[in-house]
Amino acid sequence: MTTFRLPALAVLTAALLAACTNETQNATPAASEASTPKRLAITAIVEHPSLDDIRRGVIDQLKEEGFEEGKNLLIDFQSAQGNTATAAQIAKKFAGDNPDAIVAIATPSAQAVAAATQTVPVVFAGITDPIGAKLVDSWEPSGSNITGTSNQHDIAYDIELMQAVVPDLKRIGYVYSPGEANSVVVLNQLREAAGKIGIEVIDVPAQQTSAVLTAARSLNGKADIIYTSNDNNVVAAYPSMYKAAVEMQIPLVAADSRSVESGAVAAVGVDDYLVGKDSGKMVAQIFRGEKAGNIAPTQATEFDIYLNAKHAAAQGVTLSDSLKKRAKQIIE
Repeated sequence: MTTFRLPALAVLTAALLAACTNETQNATPAASEASTPKRLAITAIVEHPSLDDIRRGVIDQLKEEGFEEGKNLLIDFQSAQGNTATAAQIAKKFAGDNPDAIVAIATPSAQAVAAATQTVPVVFAGITDPIGAKLVDSWEPSGSNITGTSNQHDIAYDIELMQAVVPDLKRIGYVYSPGEANSVVVLNQLREAAGKIGIEVIDVPAQQTSAVLTAARSLNGKADIIYTSNDNNVVAAYPSMYKAAVEMQIPLVAADSRSVESGAVAAVGVDDYLVGKDSGKMVAQIFRGEKAGNIAPTQATEFDIYLNAKHAAAQGVTLSDSLKKRAKQIIE
């Protein structure tokens, strides 16, 4: 059920407090309070490079803010391994542990944590549509125990990129998990935006990571390009997406930059590490006494184009010089 789980919070807390017993016995209340480690619980729906970058960003930012793991910060990380039932179990455990804050990475984990507690401060990270996922009502401070960061961007950017990769684009294939609210939101946005310019969207569900290869292969002869959003089951199985794309000679375009390393030809994406750092700033505010509900959720504002020339060649497309000039990074 879990991976990379650090030692139990209670054990670590006892050890750290025991080490400073002599100092705290004679300390003033303020000094004693300052010596108590902050406890942070982090959960992710699955582990893949984009979500790992978010988690690393959170931890690095907290260190910059003066909260360092092993000194005055205790971290318990658990992954749901792509299973929503496991995500709910982890959320309930974390709620019972009552840490100083919970960071929930990706929509399914954030929804599970939000359902499990209305008192422990929650910072979601890397959520495509937190309003559609019913985590918050707006981009204003929620007044609840929840805030966080979104990597949402206008689907028009992605369609423009797909047209730059395949100039005569008529049909977009979309592999997604129906159980992920963010993926369904993107599907609806894609249908609406593509429909306005006469492009058809062929959507294929893949409820589990093991179903991604079959779903992708079902698009053979039906799509001119395959688009993938920040769907965690799909991203976790990106080697399967790449395998199918090469077999069918249909290029992949992704919504997250790290998928360009895993198999996509191109992506419009944010720097997930920076998304994590923004979430880390929120956690630091909470550690210092601010209420999560007083911190407004944020959206990413900078997006870049990432290309992979090797993947393009393998999937039967040639990247134009004009597209290359617009890219922030080209992997040869």
